[in-house]
Amino acid sequence: MRVATINVNGIRAAARKHMDSWLESSAPDVLLLQEVRADEPTAAALLPGYESVIWPCRVKGRAGVAVAVRQGATVTVGAVRRGVSAPGSEEPDVDSGRWLEVDLTSTDEAGGQTPLTVVSAYFHSGQVGTIKMDQKYAHLDLVDARMASLLARAAAGGSDVLMAGDLNIVRSERDIKNWRPNHNKSAGVLDEEIAYLERWFGAGWVDVARSLAPDAQGPYTWWSQRGKAFDNDAGWRIDYQVATPRLAERARAFTVDRAPSYAERWSDHAPVVVDYDL
Repeated sequence: MRVATINVNGIRAAARKHMDSWLESSAPDVLLLQEVRADEPTAAALLPGYESVIWPCRVKGRAGVAVAVRQGATVTVGAVRRGVSAPGSEEPDVDSGRWLEVDLTSTDEAGGQTPLTVVSAYFHSGQVGTIKMDQKYAHLDLVDARMASLLARAAAGGSDVLMAGDLNIVRSERDIKNWRPNHNKSAGVLDEEIAYLERWFGAGWVDVARSLAPDAQGPYTWWSQRGKAFDNDAGWRIDYQVATPRLAERARAFTVDRAPSYAERWSDHAPVVVDYDL
């Protein structure tokens, strides 16, 4: 099963820049999107050939996440959970459209079925010294509790989980071109943010790309639109696929589909694509 995650930076803009060509060539079975910034009918219409579950943000023009399953793939869609807040509590406006869980079932050639929960996640970017940073940490606290619950469920014999998306946090010097001028100065490169990721990985979650390429610099998944960041590959690795241990063991290969040139980009992020044996 091929799973791709990509922050589309507005699905309508991505479609105008020929996102469909990438979809045709990569052909992911499961597609996780962030920053969709469109209502459900609009977003679904821009994903022909896919069965889509979309959660727009209640604030127009912000966030929005989606899970899409390729028609013809041996994957079926089940239960859906919108939001990371505890059941019965409403997601804050600034957090809505940022966490979408979908239960899937993959069927192999012999008819065997494997359940899998996937999460399309979009974390706040944050801004040091502003309320945006407080919102990011409040959201991370909610995610922290949900990650612990999902990991415990998998360890107790429940379905494996893949949480993927734009987490807006790097882990170390290997995940950003310019570590020193950004470390503990820029949002996304603060030790307090990094501690959340490392707590999850220390508990048993697996950073799939890093597990497959433990010594690589990057590969980066986002480049600033300013200056020559893309041309100079001065990027950040902030898009992840994070898996429960059993699922991570089935990851066979990954790629970051960096566009050949700045002019050919259809987002400021690049898709992170992983092939799993299920």
